[in-house]
Amino acid sequence: MNAPVPKDEPRIERLIIMAEKLIAALEGDIAALKAGTPASMKSMDPEVQKLSVLYGKEAQNFDLRIAKSARAELRDRFVAVTAKFREVLQLHARLLTRVKNASEGMIQAIAREVERTNAPMRPYGPKPPGPTAPPGAMLFNKVV
Repeated sequence: MNAPVPKDEPRIERLIIMAEKLIAALEGDIAALKAGTPASMKSMDPEVQKLSVLYGKEAQNFDLRIAKSARAELRDRFVAVTAKFREVLQLHARLLTRVKNASEGMIQAIAREVERTNAPMRPYGPKPPGPTAPPGAMLFNKVV
């Protein structure tokens, strides 16, 4: 005899479907980052952004008791998808941090090299005596 379907099971189904779509987008991002083509990341797509916000709102209002009262099969799917989503999200965050650190490191290295190249040459000899006047324009004022 089948138990009646609780009214919250469609909510769990929606969360599972949204999480699966977000997992696919994040896995696409991970593949793009590994291939060195961050421009093809799927998480920048406005639809994925909307889905992310919607998932966040649904998950925030989700009570754990709802999952506990669901059918065992649905609960198992929900737990598995949630664990997979967390795992993929952590991997995505680690890769983004690596890319960010690498690009910031390159920018800092370039800035140091430009600064070094533009720095004035300092001779090994003694400093010239006294301050030198900076070059400037001469002004002639003719009073009649």
